[in-house]
Amino acid sequence: MDNNNIILEKNEQVERGQRLKTIREKDLRLNKTDLAKKLGISGQFLGLVEKGQCNLNYRSIKLLRDLSGHSADYILYGLDDKVISETRQFLKYYSDRELVQVLKLLREVSLFIKNNN
Repeated sequence: MDNNNIILEKNEQVERGQRLKTIREKDLRLNKTDLAKKLGISGQFLGLVEKGQCNLNYRSIKLLRDLSGHSADYILYGLDDKVISETRQFLKYYSDRELVQVLKLLREVSLFIKNNN
């Protein structure tokens, strides 16, 4: 892994930690000790995660997802989970056949845009 990838990965880890702290403080309104107990980790380890020095394991991420209502995509990558839930809500009215047709059309549009830029 080259230096640029290491720096990028470290920055992402710090951003994840900040996101986790925001979820803990603003959404869950818990202190470190209480959230740590719910996640099955120590408060000290949670502090390291929030500082971007450690990462949560799969089990802890899943528990955090269940506790907070945020998607794993939001917790890990900061992807807007409102878009995901709104899209799911919107798409539930369409049949699988209709969704496949729309995906084919979307693929054609994206190729058209790509080839004309």
